[in-house]
Amino acid sequence: MPPETLFQFANPLAMTGWLALALSPLAPRLANAYAGFVVPVILSVGYAALILAFWSSAEGGYDSLANVMRLFDNPHAALAGWVHFLAFDLFVGAWAARRARAEGVPHILVLPCLGLIFWFGPIGFLLFLVLRAGLSLRAPKPTEA
Repeated sequence: MPPETLFQFANPLAMTGWLALALSPLAPRLANAYAGFVVPVILSVGYAALILAFWSSAEGGYDSLANVMRLFDNPHAALAGWVHFLAFDLFVGAWAARRARAEGVPHILVLPCLGLIFWFGPIGFLLFLVLRAGLSLRAPKPTEA
């Protein structure tokens, strides 16, 4: 199957996971199972298949930026890298939504974090950590009796 066809399958699949996270207050368990497990597993299987089938034909490596760039000249290797991002960013987004729910963080505050995790991975993750830290500083401390 051509890499473009696989790309056209992976992106909408990941988007359904992000949609589930955005709507997770409506069905938290379902959203967590779907976005935090089902979709990342499907994407991971696709990633593994791409790596097994095409890794040996990709030139380049990880020893320099120039070699990393050469590695992604291969369309199948570039697709594998993209699917890697899709799977891991969604997994992190699902973790953030799950943590927020467990800690009572209002979902409306989590949505910008999810958007940034989707678009810029680590920046959204960092924003979520800052949000949690800020809310924990404002939370009333239990008093000793």
